[in-house]
Amino acid sequence: MNYPQTLDYLFNSVTSFQQVGASAYKPGLERVEAFCRYMGNPERDFLSIHIAGTNGKGSTSHMIASVLQSAGYCVGLYTSPHLRDFRERMRVDGGMISEREVVEFVNLHRPKIEELGLSFFEITTVMAFDFFSKSGVEVAVIETGLGGRLDATNVILPLLSVVTNIGLDHTEFLGATLPEVASEKAGIIKKDVAIVLGEGSEEYNHVFEGRAAECGSKLIYAQSEFSCETIGESVMASIGEQKMQEMLLSRRRDGREYHVRLDLLGEWQSRNVVTASAALDYLHQHTALTIPSKAYLEGLSSVGEQTHLQGRWQTISHEPLVVCDTGHNAHGLRYVAAELERCLEQYDRVICVIGFAKEKDLSSVLPLLPKRAYYIFTQAAVSRALPAEELAQAAGKEGLSGEVVVGVAEALQRAKQMARSEDMIFVGGSNFVVAEIL
Repeated sequence: MNYPQTLDYLFNSVTSFQQVGASAYKPGLERVEAFCRYMGNPERDFLSIHIAGTNGKGSTSHMIASVLQSAGYCVGLYTSPHLRDFRERMRVDGGMISEREVVEFVNLHRPKIEELGLSFFEITTVMAFDFFSKSGVEVAVIETGLGGRLDATNVILPLLSVVTNIGLDHTEFLGATLPEVASEKAGIIKKDVAIVLGEGSEEYNHVFEGRAAECGSKLIYAQSEFSCETIGESVMASIGEQKMQEMLLSRRRDGREYHVRLDLLGEWQSRNVVTASAALDYLHQHTALTIPSKAYLEGLSSVGEQTHLQGRWQTISHEPLVVCDTGHNAHGLRYVAAELERCLEQYDRVICVIGFAKEKDLSSVLPLLPKRAYYIFTQAAVSRALPAEELAQAAGKEGLSGEVVVGVAEALQRAKQMARSEDMIFVGGSNFVVAEIL
């Protein structure tokens, strides 16, 4: 198979959650453990940090990877989903796996893949492990795909486990309550391996405390270790010109302060900075990894440059300003909506190009969106996309007004035609929608 044929095989011949959703979910670790054994357990060839959470795990993973790169380590980074290119999922020092390596992996191991009945995510997870092993990776940042306990990535034995936060998403798999979701995420905690919890809550702290106690693992509440606040005016007040977000980070145990310049925008990133800082501080203090303050500050100032993170309050173009964000569940959209409210104070008009996946609970997300914005309801060119007309009808019941333009590119073009230089355009609601404009 060549590269296009290989991608077709991965997306259409095995079960891909990104393509078909719930029907692709294959819980359990037996298949991926067997595949790892067959491959010679490449996941044991490097140190690792394991990251789960409802929101923020992508940004946090990229922050940690960037800092480790700045500290001089050869760093692997495994994340999902991808936006434009399948190879975004696995990087070494920011560089994606090559098309040739993807093809060779699938061609060589296809008989075993089919014998084990592996899912898309199980294949790509072990592909990443193999890629990292062959690339001489010293430490890898591994992001879970869905949940934690039964996630394919949970075969690793990391230096540190991190859970960013807990919210309701993928409830059909993870549970309908926060404690149930927390229980699945806490499943990444391993015996004698510390866990950093980014955002704690009285609703689910006991879940992590119980699991940590069972495993003899130290539980670290990130917000008890660090505090962080933005400096100066709202980031959104000058987003058209500003490429850095200024923050003051304080370490609680000794009062030490760090002036952080972060190249990721959005006020919610301060929460991810706290989580990443607690993780990096633990790694520096209690493991073989050495992370000087200089590397820490340099890494946070160059996350996008070093790891190529996309779709997090990302500026696409100017005049009019076009910003996109991949936040898609109630927990994440709450922060996006807050930024949009700020933007409504800074710009004459905010035009939102939005689309969602079919399985999204619209009753939990649509009420969060600002009613003062104008909406162009659209749908991505994937089978999982919610029809734009259906979205518009539901949005109208929530007091959101606008129009329907089915194609994402066409919807964005319509928004640009409507917008003046004093207006702002936002694109989001779904990874699929954002992917089509990048």
